[in-house]
Amino acid sequence: MDIVLASGSPRRHDLLKNLGWSIHVVVPEVDESPFTSESPENLCTRLAAAKAAKVAETGLYHEDNVLVVAADTIVVVDGDVLGKPADEDESLMMLRRLQGRAHDVLTGVCVIGKSKSLTEMERTKVYFRALDEEAIQAYATSGEGADKAGAYAIQGKGSLLVASIEGDYFNVVGLPLCRIGLMIEEMGQKLPLQWGAKI
Repeated sequence: MDIVLASGSPRRHDLLKNLGWSIHVVVPEVDESPFTSESPENLCTRLAAAKAAKVAETGLYHEDNVLVVAADTIVVVDGDVLGKPADEDESLMMLRRLQGRAHDVLTGVCVIGKSKSLTEMERTKVYFRALDEEAIQAYATSGEGADKAGAYAIQGKGSLLVASIEGDYFNVVGLPLCRIGLMIEEMGQKLPLQWGAKI
């Protein structure tokens, strides 16, 4: 599998590389501002498609065995989108809002091949444990969630914030791997081929 990852996220890169795929990173410049009254679902799928298209339109990656993959992950609570916090104060605000309740993590994914393009979305429900102000302050100060939607990282220290999840764990990290595998299979690469098997 030769993948052009339209993302600068080291977490997404590592998740795909762990599958044994050859990964080439190209970071597209895309305006991520939401449209007026745009739904969270439309926002993350639109941005994923825009990122993939920005890389694919260069024409450098149109070989038969190369796929462009892009994703956009957002956290949604009470219908509001929580993106990456601008500063520690915003991290504190987000963590206070998420503590002791459930929220949704949505990831739009786009896969573009030589002759086909697919865009889909994965949803995972995440339940935070109750947190006191001391714990919220300590996690925000750690800086771990500074560049992550919702101001936390489930794969790091933030794992201690999460009581349970419903859905794909990897989606919360930033890339729903099973869905990507299904999308790539729809593009013509059967699962054994994704593993490098000769069939």
